[in-house]
Amino acid sequence: MEWLADPQFILLIVIISMALIFDYINGFHDAANAIATVVATRVMTPKTAVIFGAIFNLLGALMGTEVAATMGKGIVEAELINLETILCALIGAIVWNLITWWKGLPSSSSHALIGSLMGAACFWVGSFGENVVHWHKVIDKVIIPMYSSPLIGFTVGYMLMTLLTWMVYKISVNRINSVFGKLQIVSAGAMALSHGMNDAQKSMGIIALAIILYKGVPASEFHVGLEIVIPCAVAIGLGTLSGGWKIIRTLGSKMIKLQPIHGFAAEVTSFSVIMFASQWGIPLSTTHAITSTIMGVGATRRLSAVKWSLVGSILWAWVLTIPVTFLLSGGIALAYKWIQAQL
Repeated sequence: MEWLADPQFILLIVIISMALIFDYINGFHDAANAIATVVATRVMTPKTAVIFGAIFNLLGALMGTEVAATMGKGIVEAELINLETILCALIGAIVWNLITWWKGLPSSSSHALIGSLMGAACFWVGSFGENVVHWHKVIDKVIIPMYSSPLIGFTVGYMLMTLLTWMVYKISVNRINSVFGKLQIVSAGAMALSHGMNDAQKSMGIIALAIILYKGVPASEFHVGLEIVIPCAVAIGLGTLSGGWKIIRTLGSKMIKLQPIHGFAAEVTSFSVIMFASQWGIPLSTTHAITSTIMGVGATRRLSAVKWSLVGSILWAWVLTIPVTFLLSGGIALAYKWIQAQL
């Protein structure tokens, strides 16, 4: 029982718990990413959809660890930070997620965690240089995808929906809804699977990073085992099961009215973009992917069909997430250091 007297071990347990809480919040905050369209098109009832999404979120979280590796050793220099830095980052990310959830804004949990990790590291170490944050990797794997993925999602969603419209224009509306209602069950499952695969890995990376910091081993020892994967998979699944109804309403009905064919097109496009990113270890914003594809699909009806005033609010949340969480977690890190100095 000597480990109970080790403050660093206790801190590690707190960090793991906080990471799983973040994962749970990520689940209900981003539940809309996986199930908003299938609820909006009434292919599934809300309760059935969250159970369905939770199962596929959990399965997706068990697939691969490439994104976890990027989060754990590709964003900040592990040799310069400590467990306290990780704790400050998690607090900042959780606070921002709760704020945006309360406002019903589909912001990126991924970018919240990345911005918080960078801010906590920079303010804790007292440097904003490449020696603390791997800015070249951040640009390649975070910033460029942050702007390119919504453009790709919008464009591909628009093109796919245009193609589907051309293919079914002679078929009755009832027949279209019946066929694509069934197809949307498959596409919604695929979307939930890809969401779990990309998003749950971010918490896995944070936990694995905390463990190597506690052990005092080099970053080359970074490893994401099943003992990390399974709790994170369960946490995001349970979070999705809770349902983030405010954001589901924003994506599913407030931004544009969807039919099963629109939901199918949006989900297939988002799934493709997210799976590609996951294979390359890119911690993509699944929120950006599904939101932009819904915009693209909706724009095929007519541009005015999209509520652009709401889109503007969503875009502001996207742009502000990284800088706000950077400063928020940085402020928490400075406050933590000041309290430590007073004790």
